[in-house]
This record gives sequence, C-alpha cells and structure tokens, in this order.
Amino acid sequence: MTQTARYWPEGKPRTLTLPRTGVMHNLRVSAERYPDRVALWHYGRTWTYAQLHEQATRLAGHLAARGVQRGDRVAVWMQNSPEWAIAAFAAWQLGAVVVPLAPMLQAREFGFFLQDAGIRTGVIGAELYDRARQAGLGHAVVANVMRGAHATPGVPIPDGLDVAPELQGDDVTLETALQAAPALEAPVTADDLCIMPYTSGTTGLPKGCMHTHRSVQANVFGAGAWVDGNVEDVFLAALPFFHVTGFINSLMSALSIGAQVVIMSRWDRDAARTLIRDHAVTLWTNTPTMVIDLMASPNFDPADLRSLRNVTGGGASLPAAVGQRLLDQTGIMFLEGYGLSETMAQSHSNPKGRQKLQCLGVPLFNVDARIVDLDSGEELPVGETGEIVLRGPQVMQGYWNRPDATAEAFTDIGGEHFFRTGDLGYMDDEGYFYFADRLKRMVNVSGMKVWPAEVENQLHAHPAIQEACVISVPDDRSGERARALVVLRPGASATPAELESWAREQMATYKVPRDWQFVESLPRSPTGKVAWRQLQEAARAAMA
Repeated sequence: MTQTARYWPEGKPRTLTLPRTGVMHNLRVSAERYPDRVALWHYGRTWTYAQLHEQATRLAGHLAARGVQRGDRVAVWMQNSPEWAIAAFAAWQLGAVVVPLAPMLQAREFGFFLQDAGIRTGVIGAELYDRARQAGLGHAVVANVMRGAHATPGVPIPDGLDVAPELQGDDVTLETALQAAPALEAPVTADDLCIMPYTSGTTGLPKGCMHTHRSVQANVFGAGAWVDGNVEDVFLAALPFFHVTGFINSLMSALSIGAQVVIMSRWDRDAARTLIRDHAVTLWTNTPTMVIDLMASPNFDPADLRSLRNVTGGGASLPAAVGQRLLDQTGIMFLEGYGLSETMAQSHSNPKGRQKLQCLGVPLFNVDARIVDLDSGEELPVGETGEIVLRGPQVMQGYWNRPDATAEAFTDIGGEHFFRTGDLGYMDDEGYFYFADRLKRMVNVSGMKVWPAEVENQLHAHPAIQEACVISVPDDRSGERARALVVLRPGASATPAELESWAREQMATYKVPRDWQFVESLPRSPTGKVAWRQLQEAARAAMA
C-alpha cells in the first residue's frame, strides 16, 4: 500500500503530471516566451534567455562536428557559471549525457571518470585545463568563466579563475566553439539518459547515477511547484551545479519557469548577503553550513534578507537551535529537505507553514517512502528507527556499469521496487520523516547505539559551539566511544569539562562524548558536507 504524508499542504496536488519532453525543451520554451529577460547574472555579466539558448545550440554545433552523438557522455567540469549552463544544454541539444564533475578533482581523479564513463569530450574551466590534459581528455572546449566579469560593491571576483592557458592539439576556447552553426535539437524521449552525477564514493569507488530526462523533470517541476516558483522570482545559486541539489533547485527549476539566476562561483558569506540584498533574491537553496556561516559573519544584518520568500536546504539536518536563531532574527523559517544523488535531489521536504525544525519533511509528489527494519525488511511503526526506502519518478535507473551495486541498492516490498537510501530515520504520527544517521555511521558504546548526527544537533545548541563533528574511536572499556571535534564561536571559550557537564543535561549519558578536541575548522567534501569519515579514519590511525 502506498504510504503518503498524513499532513499535506492545502491546495497542492498529491501527484504531478510530468512532461514527456527532454530538458532542452524547457530552455527553448523559456527563450521563446521571455527572449529578453535576463536568465543568468554572474559577476556583472548577464545572459538573456535568447542568448543562453543561442549559445547552447552553437556549442552543440561544435560538439556535433567533433562527433558527439545521442547517448555519448560529455564532461562538464568547471565552477558555477553561465558557461556551465551553456555546456550542459549544448550536450542535451544533441541528446548526449552530461557528466557533472567537481572542480576540486585532481588529474588522477578526473582520469577515473573519463575511463569509467567513457568520456571523450568535455567542456572545462580554463584553470583546470592542465589537469584535463594530464588526465587524457580527448577534446576540450575551454571556458574562462571570468572572461568579461568585474567586481561589484561587496562582491569581489573569486581568485584563480581568470586564466588563459596555452591550448594543445585541436582543443579550442569556448569563444571559438561558439562560432559554429547551431545544431538542431535531437529527438529525445523521457526515457533517454540525461545526466550522470557520481556518488561521493565513501563506501568504495564513485558510481555514476543514471538519470533519465523523466527523473530530472520530476524534480525540476516538483521543486518549482513546491515553492510556488514564478517568472518574477530571483534565485541565488550558491550550491555547486555539479551537485544534484544545486543543479535542480538553483538552476534547472529556475530556467524552466523563466526566472532569473544570480550565480556565485565560490561561496563567500558576505558576497551572498550583498547579492541577496542588491538583487532582491526571493529563493535560496543552501546547506546548513552556509546558514551557520552567514549568520556568524560580523557583517550579518537580518534586514539584508528581507526579500527572501523561501530558504530551503539539505545535505544535512539544520540543527534546531540554528533554525530557531534564523527564525528569531529574520522571521525566515528554514524549509529543510532530503534527497540523494540517486534521487536527483529532493524526495522529501517540509511544507511551508508547517515546517518542523531538524526534520526531513514529508514525501514529495508521487513519492512513496517507508521506514523498514534493517534485518527483516518489514515496515516499522511510527517512532521506530530503521532504513529509509522509497520509490518515485525521480529515482535513478541504476549505477552505470555496476549491475551488482544496482541490485544491492534496490529491494522489493509488496511487489514494488524500492530504493534503499542507506540512511536511518523514523517517521512521526503526521508522516514527517526524521534523519537519525547514515547506516554505517554509528558509535557502539557497550552495545548501546549512538547516532553521531543526533549528538551533533544537540551540541549545536550550546552557545559557545559554532560547529561540531562526532566520530567513533576505539575504547578499551566500552569498545567504542564518541569523540567530539568542536569549532568554537569567535570570542567564545569553553573547556571539555564544561561541555561534557552541559551535554549530560541535554542527552542520555551513554550518548555524551567521552573526549573533546577543539579545532579551528572542519574539513569538507566538495559539496560542503563535513568530511566525518576522513576525521574518523585519521583519528583511528593515530590511535593505532
């Protein structure tokens, strides 16, 4: 039996009828409807919808001349920029598959994706060109994403991106490629592959998530319907486009409705605040880290955020204490959501007006989500923690060339195919889902299971703590113990004894970390999440 939220926002349909068209059709329609409207703003540069569409079709003409065809994989490897969007839409114009990659990759890592996805052609940032050549990319279209950009008051140009490398072989600049004749739009069905984001690879080698135009459109249009997006909206794109959340919620959903996107190539808390104020940004999707950082700035002024209608986010739960501070200071209630690369961003979100802090929200349009027992696979009742499994139109087809991993990622319940998220959670009596932890991220203290995310959320409520990460380390007496790595707020002070005493008043004794370390910052993955596994492995290696 399909499980739906017991609470559902008034006036919203339970299901959405999804387009059968490919995503390039979205841009063509917006360009025909709003040719002169500014689609993209980027450090003083602007592209109208007509310009964006024309440049994408011209780049497609160049790629076609280089042999790119329907189904071929094309790397898009650069910082957030209009050039990123032009590259992606050019690939879709030909029916090719976009492989979005993180600009932080080194040459060896980039080489893995070239081989794994069978990539021969890529559109890449100029600052990454030497790495691309070293990795063996066959043909590169090289984009200086800061060409023609200029600083504006309060918004400096990020360093290191305005470069002009010496090209080799038949590689060309984007400007040269745009001189090609436009390519015709390839016939694409909803079932053709569209984009292949790779998972983080924390449990092994990265795996490509095969998403069709149908699964992308499900969240492009679902995201817009959920936040009541419209043509007059202005989106702040601070999340990376190579990540599914930034791709869907900061770029694709905006362009599908003719809205404007204000693009940041790198996160800068004061620049973000200035852009929100000066461009009257109405919709912003972010990570909890960005919210914490923005509010920690000595220049933070709640009045700068007054244009925002919705602030949404995911990647990790926003600690309730942080969400409450945001609400108290700005009147903004954070709309937390949940999703994965395998679900093309969101599968759950909080309904506006009925948000719950530190909560994943309810399953979105057409999504059936359950909590199941880890051993038996049986569905669990309200309040019990188990694995989150789901099915819906945004779920991937499987992992690229990984049939065994694909088989392990899905399970059958009542004759239906469900994706196993690998995340632990529970559901309340209104059908809202809550995150407990990653399936394999747990501290076993004398047989008692401690979920680090739960402890971290509690620690964020301490007035001296800006951020905290809890990891598992060996313990001779209890088998394992929790260690807290803590970043203190500027000017704040605390001792381990003070924090432990406070923590004992906030949570069960077995959950309280047994040792504490103060650090200046926490390492992060390319998508901004705290790299807890890296910290845990380093700590265990040092102890060994």
